[in-house]
Amino acid sequence: MKLKKQIKFILIFIFPMLTFAQIDLDYQEPHKDILELADVQMPPGMSVNSDGTKAVLLSRSPYQSISDLAEDELRLAGLRINPKTNISSRTRFYENIKLFNPKKQKEMPIKGLPDSLKIANISWSPEQNFIAFTHTTFEGNQLWLIDYKKRQARQLTDAVVNANLGTTFTWLPDESGMLVKMLPKDRPKLIDTSNKVPTGPTVSVNEAGVEAQNRTYQDLLKNKDDEFNFEVLATASIHHVDLKGNATEWKPAGMYRGISFSPDGEYVMISEIEKPFSYLVTYGRFPTNYTVYTKAGELSYTLAEIPLIEEMPKGFMSTREGRRNISWRSDEASTLVWVEALDGGDANEEADFRDEAFQLRSPFTGEKQALLKTKLRFSNITWGDQQTAVVYEYWWNDRTVKTSIFNPSNPGEEAVVFNERNYQNQYEDPGSFVTHRNEFNKSVLQKINGKLLLMGDGYSPEGKFPFIDEYSLASKETNRVFQVPESDYLESFVSMIDAEKGELLVRRESSNDYPNYYMRNFYKDELKQVSDFQNPFKAIQDVHKEVITYKRDDGLELSATLYLPVGYDLDKKEKMPMIMWAYPREYKDKQSASQVTSSSKEFTYPYYGSPIYWVNRGYVVLDDAAFPIIGEEEDEPNDTFKKQLVANAKAAIDAVEEMGYIDRNKVAVGGHSYGAFMTANLLSHSDLFAAGIARSGAYNRTLTPFGFQSEERNYWEAPEVYNTMSPFMNAHKMKTPLLLIHGEEDNNSGTYPMQSERYFNALKGLGAPARLVMLPKESHGYAARESIMHMLWEQDQWLEKYVKNRVVKDN
Repeated sequence: MKLKKQIKFILIFIFPMLTFAQIDLDYQEPHKDILELADVQMPPGMSVNSDGTKAVLLSRSPYQSISDLAEDELRLAGLRINPKTNISSRTRFYENIKLFNPKKQKEMPIKGLPDSLKIANISWSPEQNFIAFTHTTFEGNQLWLIDYKKRQARQLTDAVVNANLGTTFTWLPDESGMLVKMLPKDRPKLIDTSNKVPTGPTVSVNEAGVEAQNRTYQDLLKNKDDEFNFEVLATASIHHVDLKGNATEWKPAGMYRGISFSPDGEYVMISEIEKPFSYLVTYGRFPTNYTVYTKAGELSYTLAEIPLIEEMPKGFMSTREGRRNISWRSDEASTLVWVEALDGGDANEEADFRDEAFQLRSPFTGEKQALLKTKLRFSNITWGDQQTAVVYEYWWNDRTVKTSIFNPSNPGEEAVVFNERNYQNQYEDPGSFVTHRNEFNKSVLQKINGKLLLMGDGYSPEGKFPFIDEYSLASKETNRVFQVPESDYLESFVSMIDAEKGELLVRRESSNDYPNYYMRNFYKDELKQVSDFQNPFKAIQDVHKEVITYKRDDGLELSATLYLPVGYDLDKKEKMPMIMWAYPREYKDKQSASQVTSSSKEFTYPYYGSPIYWVNRGYVVLDDAAFPIIGEEEDEPNDTFKKQLVANAKAAIDAVEEMGYIDRNKVAVGGHSYGAFMTANLLSHSDLFAAGIARSGAYNRTLTPFGFQSEERNYWEAPEVYNTMSPFMNAHKMKTPLLLIHGEEDNNSGTYPMQSERYFNALKGLGAPARLVMLPKESHGYAARESIMHMLWEQDQWLEKYVKNRVVKDN
């Protein structure tokens, strides 16, 4: 019997006028018109080296199998690990790799690759002569090497690589080998907790009365056995492995997270997890030491000893005290850089400056040197040279991002503000500074004749037109060098290849043409095709697609991408059923909320969670409908969440109905995660829809009492907001058919599977028409082919019954 016939799962029904029931159902496949789009072989992905002379093509199936997901899995401290193979149990492996010559547009097979490839952790060497990757077998992870010039692959290690935590391996700067995390020789056996008899309770305490307002994390440690298993799986020894596969232990066993060489290769910074562990937070907030060693493995400097972080001041912009954002300065041989909070890490405290950046040069025996202070929270630095670097800072509460240019050699010199804006304001995005590889093969600002270059997406009311600007460090003026001209194609910049020659790698696509890579010379206005990937979705390549704009009842301009059914006759304008798909987003100003960043020139790509499949089933599809929730100045967006949500939906339906395409009595709404939360709220507080589809959502906000999405306030500070926004609290108002789908193993913060189960029970108890589908082994996003095909079948059946064939009774 086939696997799909062996695996069962429970579907819980409740239909109007019928008894409640549970049935067993095999995995189903959707209608052939959906299947031909959902079950295609996708073109490979491409990874191009820095100068555009070398590339690799990577292929994988769009789906895993349910048998893959059914393998052993341990969920510990925010990790999901396959304990047999020592890699994330949710890894999406590549199944094929080829070399590619971008200039000759030629694929080149690789000799010596193993059969049944399962590739992960792909990494170019510093000089980009080699490519390393892990290959996962039934026994574990092997380290492999590809010699690009020889087109030859060879195995470097047995299946002893530990890929459970953080950095798996890192190249030596001279690309003579790698530091690799391996399984310790005397590794203890894991504890099988499935049938173990408890020896006592697990007790958590807060007797000191300290506030610890943490999000509702999943996959946390629960007891001493979990602690033991986490330590076993996280522990590795670090080995030096040369290009011939000779391995020498470099550091003995420890719970190592990060491994980072100084640019000159003389030092290595290691981050290592220590005890005590926590049952409240994930491993990222466990005690962690940052230590610097020489390349020979000798201790050089202890940089930071960070304690367990269970308590922090409230607010998204609050942070911990002590050294953080620790890294190497990329324009110097071996200089450490970090940041320290000046406000105690408390975003609620008034402060002239929030953070201060410091540096310390090797051999790390001197005093730390102050670099600069930031008025907002520090984000990161792009280094250039001794006179030029760019610092980024931000403040979430008002969505501000600030970019400044400073002189690292003169800390007292005031930084020059290059740009300060609302980061949600895409139209005013100045772009990103162009970098190149320096003598250490690190990315640093590229300075040409006293000028910096920027690459930007170029969003505007007229569309997306990427640009190249130059910024004069002397005059502080910006000049436009190049902008993509209007055409039938949508273009995106991928990477700068040679700024002095004007060469960059771009990606071009249209609604019918699959995205392909091109080499563009922006000085000569030349364009040369690099790849030739074909459209795998021929069945919908001629579908009518347009980005529409319309206004909400308060005058706010909104947008969405409209698709008409395959073969739709624009002259007859038959009124069709429609499915609308959306995801709410919070804003602090109307200008940013009304901007359009979608394009009708984007390739029509029906990925697994997309509603686009239904253009092949006779539906109008309104995808990515704008659902802004705005709270200006002192007002918070969620204070008027319900009102704005319904207004967004009504405006969208009104707009498409006015165009003459739909029967507004046959409109469905759907969404995933926060979009599912949106769907349930719309069905509870409006009569706009015939049915809804809600996947992997949260429906009772009292179960996420210390904030959710962009809500900073806790439940006790804003109980009315939490209750009003919770579909569970308004289940008595819900009479519209709702299909609930959820992965049984959801790992997302706040969207526990019980959210759908409890909400369904409430709807069932109150007589609302609903159906709950729990997908075994699936996480927040679904991966198995069996699960996804069944999900598409469920959605299609639901839409056919309650939308396309809906009978509207006269009042």
